[in-house]
Amino acid sequence: MSIEAVRAYFREYGLEDRIHEFDVSSATVELAAAALGCEPCRIAKSLSLLVEDRPILVVTAGDVKIDNHKYKERFGVKAKMLSPEDVAARIGHAVGGVCPFGVKEGVTTYLDVSLQRFQTVFPACGSSNSAIELTIPELERYSAFADWVDVCKLREQAPD
Repeated sequence: MSIEAVRAYFREYGLEDRIHEFDVSSATVELAAAALGCEPCRIAKSLSLLVEDRPILVVTAGDVKIDNHKYKERFGVKAKMLSPEDVAARIGHAVGGVCPFGVKEGVTTYLDVSLQRFQTVFPACGSSNSAIELTIPELERYSAFADWVDVCKLREQAPD
């Protein structure tokens, strides 16, 4: 799957024209924030993980990382990221464009509470140079999320 799959997905809801495509890469939080001219924290990054043998996505704010203790409490297992090869095969989008839209059957999406402090966020759209701005209620609706989770912590700041 790719941006074409995400375009088709959003076309069903009349939102295809809200997808941004850039002439530069948006494959990382920092690159996406630069391409969009927004704060990195507002990038909704989609982390591809395994719970037992089931692929899941945890969509988080751009300035957080998985808190292993919280994750294990919520999912009952240690956080295990999918390999880049497995991401495309099991989620349906390649690393750099992973998003909760147009994913493969059997992928469960969770939204992390770190996103709730924003009015709008910017998830990718299936390619390493795309994004869409969504309100939190829109993200809930279009991601077909299973639940809100609290499995992250703020990244530690580097000392000055």
